[in-house]
Parts: sequence; C-alpha cells; structure tokens
Amino acid sequence: MTISLSERQQCVVVVGVGASQGIGAAVSRRFAQEGLKVYVVGRTLEKAEQIATKIKNNHGDAVGYCLDAEDPIQVQQLFQSISLSQEQLVAVIHNVGGNVPSIFLQSSLKFFSKMWHSTFLSAFWVSQNCLKIFQQQKAGTLIFTGASASLRGKPFFAAFTMGKSALRAYALNLAQQYKAQNIHIAHVVIDGMVDGDRVNKALFGLGRLARMTRGTGGLNIDAIAENYWMLYQQTADLWTHELDLRPHQEKF
Repeated sequence: MTISLSERQQCVVVVGVGASQGIGAAVSRRFAQEGLKVYVVGRTLEKAEQIATKIKNNHGDAVGYCLDAEDPIQVQQLFQSISLSQEQLVAVIHNVGGNVPSIFLQSSLKFFSKMWHSTFLSAFWVSQNCLKIFQQQKAGTLIFTGASASLRGKPFFAAFTMGKSALRAYALNLAQQYKAQNIHIAHVVIDGMVDGDRVNKALFGLGRLARMTRGTGGLNIDAIAENYWMLYQQTADLWTHELDLRPHQEKF
C-alpha cells in the first residue's frame, strides 16, 4: 500500500558525521530535537551509531549509517533505501571534507585528486541522488558545508581551496536551477576554526592551543547547528542561498 506524502515519517540525512563534538553531530542532534528521524551518516559505523544512540537516549529518533560518500553506489543505496521505506526526505546536509594543509610544489597529483574527491565529488553524488527524491516530492532542503577556502585561498591550502571553491560554485548554481521547484539549496561558509574535536585534538592538543591563541575562541558547533535549522525553517517567500558564519572576532 502506498502511503501519502503527508502520512510519511519525515527524515533528515546528515552526511559527514564523525566526532561527537563536530558540526555533523551537532546538526544531527538539532534536527532530532524537532522530532525528525535523522540518518547519522559517516565513514565509521561505530562513531555514527554512538551519536545515534545518544540522540535516542534523549528521546530522539536516529539511526547510524556507514558509507563512503565518494562511492556513488553506496550513496545511491542509502537514498534508495529511504525511498523504499516510504519516508519523506525533508532535508540533506552535506558536511564532508577535511582541511589538510600541503606545500604546493611538494603536493602530488594523487593528493590533489583525493582532496577533490572528498570536498567536491562526494557532494556531487549526494546531490544527484537526493535531488531526484526532492523533485518527486516537489519539496526539500539541501545544505552544503563550505569553508573560508570557498571564498579565498591561503598558503598551504591550495588543494582544499580547489575543492571547496568548486563546491560553492556548484551549490549556488543548483540553487538557481531548483528554486522554482520548491527545493531550497544553501551553501554555508564556516569561516574560522571550529570548536570541536577535530581541531581540539589535532596534533596532540596543539590544535586547541592554536584556536585559543587566535583570540576568536572558535565557532560554537551548537550555534552552527542552530543556523542550519534556521535555513531549513525558511519558507519559499524568502530563502537564504549563502550564509557566512564566523566568530565576532574573526576578520573579514
């Protein structure tokens, strides 16, 4: 029996969830607070399931899911399973791509290719699959996590800038294409160091020291998640397609 769209359970997919104190985990928790089922998707099943379990312990609905977002077959299988479950996919958050510095003249083509696959190609596969569902539903929200590198390159981050700047151009292009179909697409520039496990535990704690000595304190992950929820809540009367988030001390 086919269930009408209004009767289906609403769900959200957050791709790129790793540390329990990270953007992906914070966004998963925020959407679950509103009664939405959250697919907590990451490369490591144990980490994804730990975050999903914490959400369920707080009376939320979540499931841990493991996949490589750079693998088109694995991404396709995830969204096919959601379609077969007859759930209503209301939002997808793409939060993939770590910042790895390198010296340009010492960087191999293999390294550049790997960074491009992580920061951009994974977004291509995710968007191709979820947009098909959104078109069928005639509604949906797709949010991409960007970075300072989306707007400007800095020394030692040529490879990261390549992927993130391509992602920004791609996201804003999709936003123009699909807004008339009631599909909201947004790109979020995370400008500054994030106050999460990835930074704080980097280089045996030196990452946390670097964050604190910069004087910005870092971007609060729960505040970031609140802004993602705000984007999802927007109506077609007025949509934000790009949002720039930074600590108040961070320079423009």
